[in-house]
Amino acid sequence: MNKTDENMKWLDRENEVLGSGMRLPFFPLVIKEAKGEFIYDYDGNKWIDFLSSACVTNTGHSHPVIIDHMKEQMDRLVHYNPAYASHENLIALSEELIRITPGNFSKKVTYGLSGGDANDTAIKLARSYTRKSKILAFSRSYHGNTYGALSASAVSLPMRRHMGPLLPEIYHIPFPDIYRPQFNAVDESERCIAAIEDLLETVCPPEEIAAIIIEPIQGDSGVIVPQQIYIDKLKELCNEHGILIIADEVQTGFGRTGKWFGSEHFQLEPDLIVLGKAIASGMPLSAVVGRSEIMTSWEPPAGAFSLAANPISCAASRATIEVIQTENLIKRAQELGSHIKDRFRDLQERFEVIGDIRGEGLMIGIDLVKDQMSKEPNHSFAAKICWRCWEKGLFLTFFSGSVLRIAPPLTIKDVYLEQSLRILEESFEDVTQGRVPDSVLDKIKGW
Repeated sequence: MNKTDENMKWLDRENEVLGSGMRLPFFPLVIKEAKGEFIYDYDGNKWIDFLSSACVTNTGHSHPVIIDHMKEQMDRLVHYNPAYASHENLIALSEELIRITPGNFSKKVTYGLSGGDANDTAIKLARSYTRKSKILAFSRSYHGNTYGALSASAVSLPMRRHMGPLLPEIYHIPFPDIYRPQFNAVDESERCIAAIEDLLETVCPPEEIAAIIIEPIQGDSGVIVPQQIYIDKLKELCNEHGILIIADEVQTGFGRTGKWFGSEHFQLEPDLIVLGKAIASGMPLSAVVGRSEIMTSWEPPAGAFSLAANPISCAASRATIEVIQTENLIKRAQELGSHIKDRFRDLQERFEVIGDIRGEGLMIGIDLVKDQMSKEPNHSFAAKICWRCWEKGLFLTFFSGSVLRIAPPLTIKDVYLEQSLRILEESFEDVTQGRVPDSVLDKIKGW
C-alpha cells in the first residue's frame, strides 16, 4: 500500500466540518472511485472490497447495466414529490418487489430513503392496522438510527446513550444464539420461546401487541442464524395471538444470503418486509412491502416522504433486480459462500483463534476467540487481522467486537476471491506470529 498523504489531507479537512458519530473507526480512507469489486483512494491504492459498502453494493460498484439505466432516467426526470404525482419506475418497481418478496397473498408497497425510516414505517403500519401499541424486538438487533428503528435496536450502547426517551412500548426478547447460548445449546430455541411466553404472561398482554420485528439472520450482532424450530414456534405463537411479523431484510435482502430474501431460508412469509441497503445498489431508497390490508390501513400523508421513490433510485433498483436475475447471482452467492466457509474450516484446524464459522450465502461471520473451549471473544486479534488485510489490499471489517464480516459483492470474480482468501490466510499467519504490533489497536477500533 502506498502512502496516504492525499487521503490524510482530505480527512484533516473533514475533521473540521463533519460531526462525530457518523463513521465507525476502521481505516483512514477517502474513496476516489469504486468499480466492480475494487475501491480506490486518492493516493493510488486499491483494495478488494470484502464489505460491499456494508451489504449495499451486492451487484458490485458501478455495475454498467445499472449505471446505464440511471443515466437514461436522469435525462428524462430527476424527481417529483411522490405525494403529488407518480412516475413509471415507481409503479414498475412496485410490481417487481411484490413479485420477488415472499408471501402468496395480495401485497402493496410504500417507499422511503433508508432502512431506518423503513423500519419506522413498518412499526407505524403495524400499529395503525392492529390498533395496538406494543412491539416486540430482539436483544442485539440492529434496525437503524431513526427514532423508531433505534428504539427497536439493542446492539450498541453508543447508539442509545443519552438519546431518551425512546419510542415507548417496545420490549426486547432474547434471540437464540446456538454458539453462545443464553441458556444452553440443547434447548436454546425452546428457552427463547419460553422467554416470550413469560413476557406475555407477566408484562405484555398479547392482545396489546401489534407486531414482532425480526432480522431473519441477525446481522450486526455477528451473523447469528436461528434454528428452523425457533422460527416455526415463533410463527405459531404469533398466529395464536394475532401478532404481525415484520421481517427486517435490509441487510439480508437482494441475494445476499443465497436467496432473494433471508426469510426464505426459514419458509417465513412476513406480514411486512422491510427493504433497504442493496435495493438500489447504492442509491438512496427503501421500501416496505406488506399485506394489502395492512398497507391500506392509514391515510395520506401518513406515509409520505418528499424524496421517496426517486425515479433515478427506482431505475437503479429495477436494474439491480435485472442484474441479479440475468447474472444468476443468487446461485453464485450460494456457491461462493459454501467455498469461503470450506476454506475457513480448513484454517480453523490450523488456527485456534477461529471459533465459529456461520452464515448463509455471502453473509458470513467468522467468530474469533481466545480459545475454542472458552469461546471468549478476541477483539484484538480481529482488529489486527483487519489491519493486516488492509495493508495487503483487502478491505475487511469486523463487528460485534470480534466477528470478521465476510460480505464481498455477489459479482466478485473468482480470481479476486482467491486472492482475498490468500490475503486472509497470510494475515492469520502474520498475526499469530506476532508480526502485527499492538500499536495498530490505537488506529482500528471497530464496533
